[in-house]
Amino acid sequence: MSHKIRVVVAKPGLDGHDRGAKIVARALRDAGMEVIYTGLHQTPEQIVEVALQEDANAIGLSILSGAHKVLFKKVMDLLKEKNATDIVVFGGGVIPEKDIPYLKELGVKEIFGPGSSLQEIVDFVKNNVKPAGV
Repeated sequence: MSHKIRVVVAKPGLDGHDRGAKIVARALRDAGMEVIYTGLHQTPEQIVEVALQEDANAIGLSILSGAHKVLFKKVMDLLKEKNATDIVVFGGGVIPEKDIPYLKELGVKEIFGPGSSLQEIVDFVKNNVKPAGV
């Protein structure tokens, strides 16, 4: 039985722009992963619920709205609450360099800013996320 990495790609908050998230979702899918894209305007609660229901190994958050500190913190807190800290969280979008150490302290594994290549993101997931049952 093949064990694929399952990734939830999500757009939390009021951000209305999801082209980048869809491109990343496609790249991960093309690399052989199962991808669940949640669509726009998701709350942290909805994102964590989908990740748990789908037995996801990772959550990729795309944030362009500037609310990354609040939204990432809420997702990380909810994962802790639900004893799901084994789910690897990574993110991307327009996130100031100075905020990255704070996000990593929360437990966010990696942040991909503008100009990150799709290959970097795929490699990160392949190297840092283990599929269930492996």
